[in-house]
Amino acid sequence: MDKLIFTAVSGAEHTLRAQQVHANNLANMDTPGFRANLELVTSQQLGAGVNYGYDDVHMARTQADAISTRPGTVRETGRPLDVAINGNGYFAVEFGGNEAYTRAGAIDIGADGALSVAGRPLLGEGGPIVLPPHSAVEIGTDGTISVLAEGATTMQVIDKLRLVTAEGPELTKNEAGLIVSRSGDPLPADANISVRSRALEGSNVSAVEEMVATMALNRSFEMQMKLFQASDKMNEAGNRLLGA
Repeated sequence: MDKLIFTAVSGAEHTLRAQQVHANNLANMDTPGFRANLELVTSQQLGAGVNYGYDDVHMARTQADAISTRPGTVRETGRPLDVAINGNGYFAVEFGGNEAYTRAGAIDIGADGALSVAGRPLLGEGGPIVLPPHSAVEIGTDGTISVLAEGATTMQVIDKLRLVTAEGPELTKNEAGLIVSRSGDPLPADANISVRSRALEGSNVSAVEEMVATMALNRSFEMQMKLFQASDKMNEAGNRLLGA
């Protein structure tokens, strides 16, 4: 009987946490460069190492520390500081004194010329990128940033975007929703990554897939509730037999 109850509890808890994952994905469907979270379910032994009589009881443990790496839709914006990455790759930004990564390419420029993405300093090959006074800026397909300095007649290369690459299993997200390496080490730069200027990549969330997953989770939750009801009826039947 206990095993049936714990099975229902485990399933209901998984459904709750999975619903949160898919709700967060849907909420960020229009966030540029957003990567959908994936739910991972592992088995967790209840009371492992403690003699509570539950050594053979396991519950599902749901985590959302994996991300989808499929590309999002790219649209033209015409803005010189909007950049989209072609293929697999990530921009590097500064976070808490370390590196974090993003696919969001809407670059802002501060009064001092510092470049940032969503308020995070954008990193180049020489660290945070700061542009000198200029009248025009261009970003090449290889990530080089060139400006037309005041009084100059030709573009001058200032820095190059730090573009990195990694496979999906190597990546997770931090508390700020930025992509980071699972090992905690900086990802290696990849000279083969190219970018597309004056364009932005959208979220890779599929509204249809998320809605279908949500409906499936709702049906799963209903099934877990039926297990609770069946367990309750079995307890009542057992009590009647004992009292007879």
